[in-house]
Amino acid sequence: MNNFTEPVEIAFLDASVGETPAERNVRRELDADVRAYKVSEGEFPPHVDADEFGFDAVVVSGSQASVYDDEPWIAETEAWVREAVETGLPVLGVCWGHQLLAQAIGGDVDPMGTYELGYETIELLPAAEHDPLFDGVDGSFVAFETHADEVTRLPGDVSILAETDRALQAFRVENAWGVQFHPEYDLDTARWVTENKRGWLDDATVDAVLETVTPERHAATADATRVFENFLAFAARTPAPLGW
Repeated sequence: MNNFTEPVEIAFLDASVGETPAERNVRRELDADVRAYKVSEGEFPPHVDADEFGFDAVVVSGSQASVYDDEPWIAETEAWVREAVETGLPVLGVCWGHQLLAQAIGGDVDPMGTYELGYETIELLPAAEHDPLFDGVDGSFVAFETHADEVTRLPGDVSILAETDRALQAFRVENAWGVQFHPEYDLDTARWVTENKRGWLDDATVDAVLETVTPERHAATADATRVFENFLAFAARTPAPLGW
C-alpha cells in the first residue's frame, strides 16, 4: 500500500470491448503504477480483502456495453466494485464506470433515447465546492462526452456534484466517484470514438461533431483532466481499510 513516497498503485478495470485506446489513455493521464484488468474478457483483480490485493485505488473505464446488459462479466464487475466501495477503497468510475458505480450502490441507469456526443460544458453544483475530486476545477469546464445511457436515480446519501442540461455528470458516495464525461480522452480518441458512431448516428451528425474535434477545442478540456491528479492525491493520503 502507499507510503506517500512511492507511486500510487492503481487497479484499472478495463470494461471496453475489443481493442480500444482505453488503457493507453489511462496510463498516459495517471501518474501512477497501473495494472490493467480486461474485465470485459473475464480478467479481474484479486478481491479487495485478499492479502495479495495491494492497490491504493481503482479506476473503472468506459465501455461500448450498457451496464444493464445481461452479461456475466458485467454482473461480476458490479459485485467487485460494490465490495470496493463498501471497504472504503478510493474508486473512480468514468462514463460506463460512472454508471456501473451508480448501479452497484442501488441507483438506476436507463437509455437516454439520444446520444450526448462531443465537447460539452459541465456545470459543477454547490456540493462540489469543497469536494477533493474537483479541487481547482472551474465551476464550468469543457469535457468530451459519448454516451446514450444515463444515471436516472441515486440513493439519498449520495452527493451530486455536476451536470449538463442533458444528464447527471458526477457524484460521490463514500470514497468513490463517478464522472460521466471523459477526462482521459486525447484528440485522436475523440476522433476515433466519433467515427465509430457511424451507423448508430447519421453521417451528418457525426460529421458535425468531427468538425468540432480540433486542437483548439480540445485544449479547453485541460481543466477536466485535473480530476485524475486530484483522485491520485486523495488515494495517496487515504489510509488503507482496516484489516489490510
